[in-house]
Formats: sequence, C-alpha cells, structure tokens
Amino acid sequence: MRWFARTEQLLGAEALARLAGARVAVFGLGGVGSFAVEALARAGVGRLRLVDYDCTNATNVNRQLFALHSSLGQPKVALAAARVLDINPACQVEPRQVFINGETVGALLEPGVDVVVDAIDSLSSKVLLLEACVARGLRVVSSMGAGGRLDGAQVHCGDLDETRICPLARVVRQRLHRLGIRTGIRCVYSLEPARNTLPYDPGDAGGHQGEGRPRTPIGTISYLPALFGLRVAQEVLAMLLAEPG
Repeated sequence: MRWFARTEQLLGAEALARLAGARVAVFGLGGVGSFAVEALARAGVGRLRLVDYDCTNATNVNRQLFALHSSLGQPKVALAAARVLDINPACQVEPRQVFINGETVGALLEPGVDVVVDAIDSLSSKVLLLEACVARGLRVVSSMGAGGRLDGAQVHCGDLDETRICPLARVVRQRLHRLGIRTGIRCVYSLEPARNTLPYDPGDAGGHQGEGRPRTPIGTISYLPALFGLRVAQEVLAMLLAEPG
C-alpha cells in the first residue's frame, strides 16, 4: 500500500493497519459528505458504506465533489463508489442508493460499523439516523448547517448539546431532547449567523429531489461544505485512531 506511504510516515504502520480494517458509513453525499468520503478514502479507511438517494444536478456543481458536467443525472452513490475505488482499489465499498426513513434506517446500519457520518440535509431523516445510532451505541459525527455562511474560521466541533447560533443544530437538539437524547453526538457546526438574503428562484431545479418534504435551497459557497466535510473526516479519523479504553 505504498500510495499511503505518507500517511504511514505520519501515523505509523499500526495506525495505518487500523484504518485499513475500519468500517465507516457515510449518509449523504452532497457538499459535506462528498469531501468527507474523499478524505476518508485518501486516509486509507478500508471499508466505506455510502448512502444517498439522489442523483447529481446542475445546482450541485458549485460545491459537490461528485457533481461535474460529465456526471449530471447520475446516482451519487455510484459516482462516489467509483471515485473511492480509483483512489484505493483495495477499499471495500458498499454503495446503497436508498432514502433514509423509519423503514430503512435499521438495515442501512447493518452490518455494524465503527463510526457513522451524518451529512444529511433532510431534518426528519437526520434525526432518525442520529436516534438509531444512539440506540445502537454507534459513534457518530454529524454535520450541521454549512449553507448561508462564508467564514471558515467559524467552523467548530463539539457535542450537539453545546452548540449555539446554528438554527439546524437547535432544531435537531430539540427533537432529540424529546426522544430523551441529550449528549453523546459529536457534531461540526458554525458560529457564523446564516445569511440568505437573496430571493430563491422557484425555477431552480435543485430545490428538491427524490423523497421527503420539499426544502427551499440555501445559498452556498464552494469551500464551506468542503471545510465541514474535511472537519468531519478529521473527527472520524480521531475516533478510529483513539487508543482502546
């Protein structure tokens, strides 16, 4: 595995072997999830389960790694799986093009994984996934709102119950509180107040795809979701490399 020689030089052979044996599930392959997958694959994570229902569209091109003019209309899971295998042919990739709801979430977490990445933008699906992870005792890193923001220096990581400013984090926290869940969810969030003052074009085909409730898009810059995704990957790798006990 000489293509991971620089990683081994930094972390050591034992850590690299630990990453090669790890299984991570990434839910949501948009702006945040695509960059999280990229960093995990290039770090040498050996088993990746990739979950997303959508196909790429033109409005994804400004921020999503898998969205290119040549890939528009194609399933994100297929694009992600092909890219991971082009980075690391030895990686065991499980692409699952499934919408996350109460009927599917359990099966999507089987067989078990070491860490779950939540990069979902649908509120109900997000809460369902986080609840399922807590119920199963699975470690999870969740991304909160990256849209409507410009300042990468305001990106932070901490327990969901400690978050502030971020409206998405507040709503997710409230819903989980109703389910009796208050701590134990690591999340990436921004302390920058969201800005989205320009009107939304109702002719924008990227407003909503697939199942779930329609959602009004939020303006997004190229680098902020990427920063979120890379920070999510950092947290996942730290969990995988932490000494047992």
